[in-house]
Amino acid sequence: MDILRTTPPAPPTNPAAHSICIPPPVAAVPPPFIVTVTFVVVFLPCFPAWTGQAFSQDASLTRNRCCKAAREQQPQLGAAERQRRVFGTVASMHDTTIVREVVDLTDAHRNLIFNMSLAEATERVASGDVADIGEIEGHFAIVATSGHIVRMARSLQLPMRYFIVKRQDGPALLIAERIDQIQTWLDEQGLGDQFHPSYTRMVPAHHLTEVALLGCPDPNPEYRRFFDPPRNVRGTDLDSIGSTYIATVADGIGKWLDRIPGDAPIGVLFSGGIDSGAVFLLTYWTMLERGMNPARLKAFTLDIDGLGADLRQARDFLYATDLEVFHEPIEVPLDWLDLPAAVEAIEDYKPLDIQAGAMTMAVCRGIRERYPEWTWLIDGDGGDENLKDYPIEENPELTIRSVLNNLMLYHEGWGVDSIKHSLTYSGGLSRGCTRGYAATSRFGFRGFSPFMLTRVIAVSEGIPFIELTNWDHERLYALKGEIVRRGVESLTGITMPVFEKRRFQHGAVGHDRLSASLPDEPDMYRKAFHAVFDT
Repeated sequence: MDILRTTPPAPPTNPAAHSICIPPPVAAVPPPFIVTVTFVVVFLPCFPAWTGQAFSQDASLTRNRCCKAAREQQPQLGAAERQRRVFGTVASMHDTTIVREVVDLTDAHRNLIFNMSLAEATERVASGDVADIGEIEGHFAIVATSGHIVRMARSLQLPMRYFIVKRQDGPALLIAERIDQIQTWLDEQGLGDQFHPSYTRMVPAHHLTEVALLGCPDPNPEYRRFFDPPRNVRGTDLDSIGSTYIATVADGIGKWLDRIPGDAPIGVLFSGGIDSGAVFLLTYWTMLERGMNPARLKAFTLDIDGLGADLRQARDFLYATDLEVFHEPIEVPLDWLDLPAAVEAIEDYKPLDIQAGAMTMAVCRGIRERYPEWTWLIDGDGGDENLKDYPIEENPELTIRSVLNNLMLYHEGWGVDSIKHSLTYSGGLSRGCTRGYAATSRFGFRGFSPFMLTRVIAVSEGIPFIELTNWDHERLYALKGEIVRRGVESLTGITMPVFEKRRFQHGAVGHDRLSASLPDEPDMYRKAFHAVFDT
C-alpha cells in the first residue's frame, strides 16, 4: 500500500482578489494525502473480453487500511483528520492495469457532527442506507467508497464538488470544496485541458449522490434523498410553533458551543434583523445556561461608510434588549465592495448571492484586520429559507403556490429531478451556501449557521403555511416575525424587537449606493465569472 502526500492547491491568483485578501487563515489545515487500496472490479464495459477473477472488499476494510496508513505517516492527526485522503482502486485485465482513484481535497476539520464520530458517519455514507445517513446531526460533507461506487453526502452549509478526470489508465473522481481547487489540481497533474467550470458538479444538499467509476461512458450520478421532512404536520398555534422552532435552534447552538474551545471568542454577524437577532439572543442565553462567560460574545455589525440602515437598527435592537455592551460596529470603506473579487471568491454569478457574499467578505475582512486570532462566527443564514420570507414578487419564476406547495423550495431549488436543476450548482440555498461559506473561509473563520441544521428545517417544513396564510403574501411575510418573536420570548424571557425585512446588502450600504459597486444587471456578473476562469 503506497502513500503519497499531495501539495495543497495554491491560493487563487486573480489580481482582483488580492484587493481584499489578507493574511492566511489562523489555523493551518494539514494537506490531503493519498492512500492506495487494491481490489478488482467485476464490470468494465470498455473491455468486453474481461475474464479476470472478481472479488469484493467492503468499505470498512478499505477504511481501516486507509486509516492505518494515515497513522503511520501522520501520527499527530486524529480520526476526523485522517478522512482527508485519496482512495485508489486497481483492476487487472490480463497484463493491463486500470487504476481508478478518488481524490478528496476537502478539509475534514470543517465537519461538525453532533451525535457520532466522523468515522461512524462515513461508514453510514459508505453503506448507502439513506435512513442511516439521515440520522447524522450537524453540518457535514462526506465521501466514502464501496467497491467501484463512490458515495457523497452533504448537509446544507458545506459545499462539495466533484469532477471526473479522464486518464489513459482509467477514470478518477476528484472531490473538492471549490471550483478553483479542481482547476489547480488538474493543472498540476498536466490535465488542465480537461477543465471547464461547467464540467464540475455540486453534490446537492440532503441527497446521497452515487457515482459509479466505470468509464466509457461515465454514467450519470444517482440521487437518493436522505432528508425528507414531513410537511404540514404541526398545528396552527403560533406559540407552540415558535417554541418548538426556537428551542430546536437553541439546541443546535448549544451543541456547537460544546464543541468549540471554552475560552474562544464568538462573533455574531449581526444586523438586528429577525434571524441574526434571534441567533444573538439564543447564543447569549445558551451561554448563560451553560455557565459560560458571555464576555466572549460580540455582535459585529457591518457599517459601510456610514451609508446603511443596519447600524442604526442593530443599536435599536440591543438598546431594547439592554445588551448594548456586546455591540461592535465594523466600519469599512465602500471600495471594499469589489464585484470581480466577490465573484472569484464565491464562484457564482447570481447577483443577489454575490451581493450578499460581498457584504460577508467585507465584514469578515474588517473583523480579521481588527482581531488576527479570531476563529468562530455564527450567523442567521437559512432563516429566510426556513420560514419562506423572500419577496415572491421579485422573482417572476415564483408564485405563492409554488413556494408553499414544494418541499424545501428555497433550500434546494426545483429538485434534482427537475429540468431546471443545475448539475453544476444544484439550486436554492444548496447553491447559495457559498455566499457565506466561501467568504468566512477566505478570511480564516469557522462559520456556523444553526438555521441550516436539518432538525431545524424539519420543524419549519412541518408548519402548515397554507392554513396559516390562506395563500396571502402579506400574511406569509408577517408570519416569520411572529413565530420567531414568540419562540424567543418563550424560551429566554427576552422580548425581541422585530423590524421590517431588508436584505443584507441593502441594510449595509443602501440600494442606491450599492448599485455603484454591485449593480443588479446579471450580465456583469456572468462576465466577471467567465473572466475568472478564462484567463
